[in-house]
Amino acid sequence: MFGSLICMTTTEMNKIIAPILEVCKVLVPALLAVVGAVGAIFCILLGVKYARASEPQEHENAKKSLQHAIVGFVIIFVLLIMLQVGISIFTDWWQGYAY
Repeated sequence: MFGSLICMTTTEMNKIIAPILEVCKVLVPALLAVVGAVGAIFCILLGVKYARASEPQEHENAKKSLQHAIVGFVIIFVLLIMLQVGISIFTDWWQGYAY
């Protein structure tokens, strides 16, 4: 069963992994900028909605919406940073891997 597995050479694996890593290296910083900008704008708009709320129920709903938005954007931001760090760790590991 395991004898039928195909072994790939370093060159073949580099042909597969290098383009993926290049796309991730370009895409992750751009995504960080977009998530930061959208998060800031969205939180500002929810903050204005919170400040303009006149009824207690509207006030509470706006507060919960703002809290959920902040938590969501923080989670997305942290995951993108972890991806960026993980890419550099994976790249270092891959380049130092001995077959």
